[in-house]
Amino acid sequence: MKNAIIHVDMDAFYASIEQMDNPQYRGKPIAVGGLPDERGVICTASYEARKFGIRSAMSSRKAIQLCSHLIFVPVRMDRYIEVSKQIHKIFEQYSDRIEPISIDEAFLQITNADAIQTGKEIKERIKKEVGLTASVGISINKYLAKLASDYRKPDGFTIIPKKEVKKFLSDLPIRKLLGVGPKTEKELHKLGIYLIQDLQKYDPKILVEKFGNRAYEMINYSKGIDPRPVENRNKRKSIGEENTFLSDIHDIHILKENLYANCKKLTDEIQKHQYLIKTITIKVKYHDFSNATRSITLSHYTDSFEEIYFAAENILLNKVPLIKKVRLLGVQFSNILYPDDPVQLEIKDILGRREPVETISN
Repeated sequence: MKNAIIHVDMDAFYASIEQMDNPQYRGKPIAVGGLPDERGVICTASYEARKFGIRSAMSSRKAIQLCSHLIFVPVRMDRYIEVSKQIHKIFEQYSDRIEPISIDEAFLQITNADAIQTGKEIKERIKKEVGLTASVGISINKYLAKLASDYRKPDGFTIIPKKEVKKFLSDLPIRKLLGVGPKTEKELHKLGIYLIQDLQKYDPKILVEKFGNRAYEMINYSKGIDPRPVENRNKRKSIGEENTFLSDIHDIHILKENLYANCKKLTDEIQKHQYLIKTITIKVKYHDFSNATRSITLSHYTDSFEEIYFAAENILLNKVPLIKKVRLLGVQFSNILYPDDPVQLEIKDILGRREPVETISN
């Protein structure tokens, strides 16, 4: 296969690194994340732990109920980033079009080489040079390549050639269709659509009446059509900080103190790297696990802590409904301008001319 796309997805990345670095954890159920008595959340579970039903984003309290001998390991993000960089150095030797999706997965566009042989080499080198297993999927577009990498995890290697696309998709559950979450899945089930082949045969007019323009995307994906290109993404789109409180909070002073500390930490980071930001987002998770997210987009880019915290505090006090006790408070900066962006020099020249906040989004 030439002019194909490879999707590489590391297997239980954080947990696998911990088992690699700590032989006493190998073959045992481990969970990387916070402790149960600290209201922790699971980031990643080893495959031994997954057999008990333990999954990422699950509360640590629930996890320990499912597996009483589960071993909790603290997050070592610096180490995971270090290993991720090792893996990306391998990628860079095979393609100049690499689209990282997260710290542990990426798409590679392969144009002037045999994608199957390339995928095998990448997989073998990750195992030999890094010491970890990866699942690799290869196909004609991003959607199918990711489906392929998910197909036989862990340590999988799956190819979906163009001639086998329809057959491969037909018997998959509709949830495997790109963009179909739990809510859409239920709506499709009401129409009698349970498998992708059901959607392939369905009357497009009814789908458009029900889902609008989204129907066209679903129909295309059901046929294996995905026009999205592999895009180099070397720059972060956002940076953020959040904290889960040891007990649910209803004291506005404590929330403001936490917000202040997070804004200060993030502002120090953007000043260190000479970033400018324009959008501030506040996220609140309540005691009942419901969420509220509110954003403000300034009329100009800035790295001023005073401006940023003023905007963040405004969101918290006036835009976020503080009607229930708060379990988690987070702040995120986005709409980032980097030092090498051509317009930053011009913007820095006018930073002295401040204007008030312009746009508020819910």
